[in-house]
Amino acid sequence: MGRMKRALALIMAAVLAPLAVPAAAAAAPAGNSVITWNLNAQTAIWDVARENPWVQSRSFAMVQGAVYDAVNAIAGKPYQPFIAAPRTTGRESTDAAVAAASYRVLTALYPAQSDRLKAQYDGYLAGIPDGRAERGGVTVGEQTAAAMLASRAGDGAFGVEEFPVGTAPGQWRPTPPTFANSGAWSADLKAFVLPRNDIFRTAGPPALTSAAYTRDLNEIKAIGGATSTLRTADQTDAARWWHDRKLGQWEINRQLAETQRLSVLQSARLLAMVNVAASDANTACFNEKRHWGFWRPVTAVQLADTDGNPDTTADPSWMPLLITPGSPDYTSGHACATGSNMTILRLFFGRDDIAFHATSEATGTTRYYTSFSGALEELINARVWGGIHFRSADTAGAVVGAKTSVYLYLNEFRRR
Repeated sequence: MGRMKRALALIMAAVLAPLAVPAAAAAAPAGNSVITWNLNAQTAIWDVARENPWVQSRSFAMVQGAVYDAVNAIAGKPYQPFIAAPRTTGRESTDAAVAAASYRVLTALYPAQSDRLKAQYDGYLAGIPDGRAERGGVTVGEQTAAAMLASRAGDGAFGVEEFPVGTAPGQWRPTPPTFANSGAWSADLKAFVLPRNDIFRTAGPPALTSAAYTRDLNEIKAIGGATSTLRTADQTDAARWWHDRKLGQWEINRQLAETQRLSVLQSARLLAMVNVAASDANTACFNEKRHWGFWRPVTAVQLADTDGNPDTTADPSWMPLLITPGSPDYTSGHACATGSNMTILRLFFGRDDIAFHATSEATGTTRYYTSFSGALEELINARVWGGIHFRSADTAGAVVGAKTSVYLYLNEFRRR
């Protein structure tokens, strides 16, 4: 954990020192349309579609990228456009533009939800006065949505689904009880901002006979097992809380926009940055997974007598607390995403010590944090406590996520 903290501290120092982070607006308007439609997007993406994490990130990035371009255009383009920069007079309804951009992207992504989305959209527009401003806003939102959809056509989504399966020690293979193998196409998904999917290639997982691997395996074997007596009740809750596929991160993003009193423009910018960065971090992570193809802890513990390491002992009956996802261990997808999310938030607000909380639908519990780095540290631990990721996969993933966000911060969404 110390090495990761030092790496992240160096990244933050290099970025924050020369750059001024935009301050939040003095007052946020009531009924922020960006927050409203982000929640509507969550309903479509998760509550109805139940998309897997590697699909969720692309969908949210597309919606929020289109929303940002629409709001930024009407505001006079104070920031770099992301995909499109429609011509505007500045008198268009921003709320109508946000609704139209979200609706058009969501309808294209989820045609089976078109009737529900249309009713939601019409109901929202009914609350905006009819007239030129509303029509102009709708036009702007439709233009940025069309540009986003065109930019993502043929981006590699939903391509080759399965990762290569190995049989040698250290090589990944599907794991019990689901024996799933899915999401490999994310390794080749066209990134939103990264120039290459392997730009942040890591040194890879530790060698099976190394001291680092020995520590990793023995740690997770002791505390990450389904019947572990070392794991505390709070650690068990944290493991399950962070494993909820209805991500607490979505609630956190909206909450921060509200508690930090962001304007509609700054809310659009924040949500675009955090979601685009998360999607690219996921792509970089899955590229790592496919490249290294490293086995998961449940396989490693059960087959430890084959790893050539005299300091590890097999337990053929060992099972993790959580169900292992259907992809290789290294790097951790959740650590990549959370490393990316927390880094963007820290960069955007220019500080680490902002309090926030979120509630998990899966556990019914609420967890509270006093800093972005504290939340990331808990996530790294939680994947070990849950028995599904070696610590090395978590720490490396967090760095990949942080580097992705720094790249985005330096190159996109900047003040013109």
